[in-house]
Amino acid sequence: MDERKGVVTMKGEAVTLVGKEVKVGDKAPRFKALNSDLSEFDSAKECKGRVCVIAPVPSLDTSVCNVEARHFDQEAGQLQGRGDIIIVSMDLPFAIKRWREWAGVNTIKTLSDHRDAQVGKKFGVLMKELRLLARSVFVVDKNGVVRYRELVPEQGHEPAYDRAFEVAKGLL
Repeated sequence: MDERKGVVTMKGEAVTLVGKEVKVGDKAPRFKALNSDLSEFDSAKECKGRVCVIAPVPSLDTSVCNVEARHFDQEAGQLQGRGDIIIVSMDLPFAIKRWREWAGVNTIKTLSDHRDAQVGKKFGVLMKELRLLARSVFVVDKNGVVRYRELVPEQGHEPAYDRAFEVAKGLL
């Protein structure tokens, strides 16, 4: 398994990312993860023919991830029902369900990668030392090709929402 050290930091400390680095122009890796009701999410089925904004985060139980997910939920209307925003964390499905209810989030999809860390490994954003996902954003077009990628250098910072939405809206 590929490893990259020092690409991102968590609280100023360099961490190691595990998995193959996904770049713009690459075919988006297919993955399976769990919905908050424990049903399986299969990206090959769910993202087929749709623009998907896939945003791995460390944990919805942190302030920055909470702000990020809620921001994406509030702005999801920009995709005009022709795309999806998918937040993925290593949080347990039960915790994700509680967070969704608490936060009043109902537009975005929130997935748990805790079972197999498929998103983390396949997108190259699994932080080895913490077994958490690195904050990142991938915009995937209707043909499954990555058209935008942001790997947030310091995990305590938010991503560039406007850039991600600009690319996503251009693909609708």
